[in-house]
Amino acid sequence: MAIKLPAKKRAVVSYENMSDELREAFEEKYPHGYADYLGDLVKIDKPDGTSFYAVSVEIPDAIYLVKMKVHMDDYEDVEKDLFKDDDDDGMGADGENEEFPENEGDFGEATEDDIDE
Repeated sequence: MAIKLPAKKRAVVSYENMSDELREAFEEKYPHGYADYLGDLVKIDKPDGTSFYAVSVEIPDAIYLVKMKVHMDDYEDVEKDLFKDDDDDGMGADGENEEFPENEGDFGEATEDDIDE
């Protein structure tokens, strides 16, 4: 006959509200901070459509998802930061417009001679 152990408590807690025991376990698992272990970071979608990021930390009587404050760049933010300076007016040094074309149709079609085999 197998002995059934009680299931561990499972809970979500924010990083700022961790107990001392959980903080010690967190520091043992992530001695240099969780940034070195980004593969452990998971996105949790909530029923209201919002989400948060967390890492899992286990102590003897419970398993916790520790919510982390993480800012994930979205495509538009990255694009704006990479391709546009604050003082950039879209004009090159020679006064010509350096804007990107609006769609792929603005690029010429490749001919068979242009394609490497």
